[in-house]
Amino acid sequence: MKKLIWILFPLFGLAMCKNKLNNPETVIGTQDTVLYYGDSISAEGVLTVADVMNQLKTTDSINCAVKGFVTGVCKVKGCWMTLANTESDTNVFFVKFKDYAFFVPKELSGEVVVRGIAYKEITSVDDLKHYAEDEGKSEEEIEAITQPLEEMKIMATGVRVETKNQ
Repeated sequence: MKKLIWILFPLFGLAMCKNKLNNPETVIGTQDTVLYYGDSISAEGVLTVADVMNQLKTTDSINCAVKGFVTGVCKVKGCWMTLANTESDTNVFFVKFKDYAFFVPKELSGEVVVRGIAYKEITSVDDLKHYAEDEGKSEEEIEAITQPLEEMKIMATGVRVETKNQ
């Protein structure tokens, strides 16, 4: 029995270590902390929100990494967010997470990198009202939604959040 324990214990530890390496959540350096939600992604070769919006004027979809500012997050589960070129920009991407495989913190803010497919889609009145409710908008704001809306969207496979350590 003791031999079995000595054999299984290292294997269990190796399996746990392998799982951590395949699914990194946090990489801590001397200056920055990087958090990943979904797939871990690189910050290299990213486009701005404005660049991707301009490219979508002439194409149906783009597989890309986009850097922008989080301007809204689903307050119920963190299952979607909005991404803009600047913190005060009103032209935003509506970002959903592929297969609901991951969520982001409900209080997420600041600059992030998102990787996924960017595209245009018409969102129904019912869906717009649902998202407004998730965002915590007032009943008056929700009832004022009466028309479908063509939106720029991203179906994300990963989100990279970098914070500066003090």
